[in-house]
Amino acid sequence: MRKFLVVLDDSKECLNAMRFAAMRAAKTGGGVEVLSIIPPEEFNHWIGVGDLMRAEAKERIEVHFEVFAKWMRDRQGVNPSLVIREGEVVPEILAQISEDPEIGILVLGASTDKKGPGPIVTQLSKNAGSLPIPITVVPGDLSKERLEAIT
Repeated sequence: MRKFLVVLDDSKECLNAMRFAAMRAAKTGGGVEVLSIIPPEEFNHWIGVGDLMRAEAKERIEVHFEVFAKWMRDRQGVNPSLVIREGEVVPEILAQISEDPEIGILVLGASTDKKGPGPIVTQLSKNAGSLPIPITVVPGDLSKERLEAIT
């Protein structure tokens, strides 16, 4: 099965990327893998405090994921999987792609900020020609209706 890999973070454009991935997966018989990355700088504390912070971060991610997963299951008939990694965002995305041969497309949400589409989109698009899979960049300000129409 071909899976759409989508990054779960705290950005508002993440919502459109999730919607797009779920809708495309539903229409093409694919799956959705949701990747959330915990940056390493969150744990530069004493070992005990860092472990507690890591556990709290994972719990927050799982709760956030479940909101999207419920919508995907109920509205799109897609049962997504969650992968949590720790490290720098772009290297962890690339590592996940290389470790999971079922991933066929990376779906990213683009910010509507005047500063640019966001750091993940900016960094990955610079190397798009050498990536093993295509990237779909979903504008963060597309309406739900427009997303439905184009998927």
